[in-house]
Amino acid sequence: MRLSLTSVVALVIMATIAACNDEPDNVWDRYETWRTDNESFFEEQRYKIVDGLNYYQTITPVWNSSAQVLIRYLNDRTLTEGNLTPLLTSTVAVKYRGHLYNGEPFDSSYTQKDSIFTTSVGNVIDGWTIALQHMRVGDSVEVVIPYHLAYGSQSTGKIVPYSTLIFNIKLVDIPYFEVRP
Repeated sequence: MRLSLTSVVALVIMATIAACNDEPDNVWDRYETWRTDNESFFEEQRYKIVDGLNYYQTITPVWNSSAQVLIRYLNDRTLTEGNLTPLLTSTVAVKYRGHLYNGEPFDSSYTQKDSIFTTSVGNVIDGWTIALQHMRVGDSVEVVIPYHLAYGSQSTGKIVPYSTLIFNIKLVDIPYFEVRP
């Protein structure tokens, strides 16, 4: 009996390892059309022109020159000039709505009791981290985040692998703001 149990455990482990090794290729291939559509959408938005001006600004963080998100301020930034900007270690209070490139909604803070989502800037997807550090309290933005700065090849809830995400975010507050060194 002992040999059988050991053999079964070994087979399960080998099958699991084999499945893990095959999965990225299968996910990559299985979502090829979705992935290329999302990549194309991001590039279209990067060069979108409205009234002779770029619709979005491209934001590249200093800590990763190959990472870029697109951001469009929905408010008059002169009204938030001088307001606090979060640090990587800051806790922020935001309101947000998220949808996929095709308009399919997947998450919203407005389903919560007071519609406020509180989190640390460093504990969210990289695209949010980049966007939040370019916002001031009171700013409302639309952010387009490519899949590699979101969930990549992983799926979560209604978000399938290789999804470009679009968020409308309002930075409401920075409770416990840290003083810059």
